[in-house]
Amino acid sequence: MKFELIHAETVYTGRAFHVRRDNLRTPDGRTVKYDIIEHIGSVILVPVDDFGQMYFVRQYRHAAGLDLLELPAGTLEIGEPPIEAAHREIREETGMAAGSLREIGSFYLAPGYSTELMHVFLATGLRHDPLEADADEFLSVEKIPVTEALRMARSGELPDAKSLAALLLAGSHLT
Repeated sequence: MKFELIHAETVYTGRAFHVRRDNLRTPDGRTVKYDIIEHIGSVILVPVDDFGQMYFVRQYRHAAGLDLLELPAGTLEIGEPPIEAAHREIREETGMAAGSLREIGSFYLAPGYSTELMHVFLATGLRHDPLEADADEFLSVEKIPVTEALRMARSGELPDAKSLAALLLAGSHLT
């Protein structure tokens, strides 16, 4: 199925992403418009300490209108390799540094309308080494036993899609 890009224009430029409007020719010859969120990419961490505790953050998510329990995550800086972003984000969000970070997969967060590719890192060998949190983030850290975190994911108690996907990728590394 070949789609041909006819024209693309940026219609919105924001802090975390841009919106691009693409005019495409479909395989059957029609012309359609797609609005695409251009995102630089991000990382999500599955931090597990030496005692089998997984580190989560709870934060208010305005779009959902809820405080959500999530795995720590964050956006890449321009030109920043995902591994460097992972080292930075775990320290900013949990106050812990990882002795070992291993990329265990990646996924598109919402490929129907976004270019955001999330890189998943298993973080182990945790030690206290905080970085100052972002000014707009108000987080609380919660430690949950790995088996309980996986149970919560299976039972629908974690409604954050990126955390669920990361836990699915991490599952075979945790048991």
